[in-house]
Amino acid sequence: MADKQPHLNGAYYGPAIPPAEQPRYRPHSHRGRSCCCCLFGILWKILVALIVLVGLAVLIFWLVVQPRSFQFHVTEADLTQFDYYTNNNTLHYNMVLNFTARNPNKKLNIYYDKVEALAFYEDVRFASYDVITHMNSFRQYKKSSSPMSAVFTGQQLLMLNNDQVSEFNQDRNTGVYDIYVKLYFRMRFRLGDFISNDYKPKVKCHLKVPFSKNGTFTLFQTTKCDVDF
Repeated sequence: MADKQPHLNGAYYGPAIPPAEQPRYRPHSHRGRSCCCCLFGILWKILVALIVLVGLAVLIFWLVVQPRSFQFHVTEADLTQFDYYTNNNTLHYNMVLNFTARNPNKKLNIYYDKVEALAFYEDVRFASYDVITHMNSFRQYKKSSSPMSAVFTGQQLLMLNNDQVSEFNQDRNTGVYDIYVKLYFRMRFRLGDFISNDYKPKVKCHLKVPFSKNGTFTLFQTTKCDVDF
């Protein structure tokens, strides 16, 4: 009779089998990207907040102060000599201009530190004059007007082509000359005890100046000039 074999239940009685190793989670790279995103978000919010605050400050300043550009007019023009000699291309001139500068602001004063005037005919400069220097600089108070004047006298080499000479002869026949005056300003604004840095606006005046002959004066029409900051 054959020996009976012990019944095996399928269990494994050898050395223990270690469990399969699970992949390790490495959160460091995601954490670094997350920190960078958080830092960028904080900086962006700070920048937006600063822009909003600056915008509000400018708006409040504008509403309270309501700054406005100064106004500039040529009120009188006296042209007693304006002769061009083609034989030596020389212009002899004598012209006086009176200006009015107005400060329309309710809270700002203006310091006029320097004003230089340049006179042009047919786009060629023929004279210059220091209207305001450190010797006669002044402070203009709010809602006020101040007179200025420029005296252009002398002679200047002026190279005019044939077309420009024809324009000159036409102006001489009509007795009214198209003269362009450009003024360079250096000024400061004052609000209370605060005084601003220098501003350097330019003023452009397109004038029709009548010729005054033998003591007779043709009425000059007050001209508003363009102010460019």
